[in-house]
Amino acid sequence: MTKKKFLFISPHPDDAELGIGGTILKLKKQGHTVFMVDLTDGEPTPFGTKEKRKKETKKATKILKVDERINLDLPNRYLFDNKEARFLVAETIRKYKPDILFCPYPEDAHPDHLAATKITEAARFYAKYTKVDLTGQPHYPFYLFYFFSSHLRVSVQPNFFIDISDCFAKKIEAIKCYRSQFIDNSKNKFVFSYIENINRHWGSLIRKEFAEGLFTKEAIEVNNFESIL
Repeated sequence: MTKKKFLFISPHPDDAELGIGGTILKLKKQGHTVFMVDLTDGEPTPFGTKEKRKKETKKATKILKVDERINLDLPNRYLFDNKEARFLVAETIRKYKPDILFCPYPEDAHPDHLAATKITEAARFYAKYTKVDLTGQPHYPFYLFYFFSSHLRVSVQPNFFIDISDCFAKKIEAIKCYRSQFIDNSKNKFVFSYIENINRHWGSLIRKEFAEGLFTKEAIEVNNFESIL
């Protein structure tokens, strides 16, 4: 297997863990290089603080075993698709040079999630520009995939699924690191049963115990059938 580079863009710490944590764990087990970028620190929240979130993120990152995780310190709750944000993410893409890029599904109730998707889509294109005031060399990730971590009760239909059966327990362990969000805040405790139910449902569609769904707007090239036979 050829080793690849993967970059996950998350609006807040915990969104990637919720939506695609199992895939991150699986990629690391397979020996790939994985980078994570949180656009904001996620604060303020009812039971969180900046210090708590930093500690929680550090614990979750240790479980995920990613190669590097950074925070771009853009404003939580007021994340906007603008030139500054696009340039920051474009420079990050140039720095890590991922083969595949991930960001949230482009339909959501949370304005930060919508902005994160628009920023990432634009930054992917900006990152390949020449004669532009950006650090690093031009780079264009060949694929952009969307993960599901939505605040909107929308009926989604992923294009394809990743078997995370052997990584699901670790995924839940990583999510539980965000105690201020999902344990101290009793309103959000439903998240654990929701994640189990949706990942189990998606798993059943491919005859696996657990799976994560992904969406793409672009065609995917398949050169052999080994992975689906």
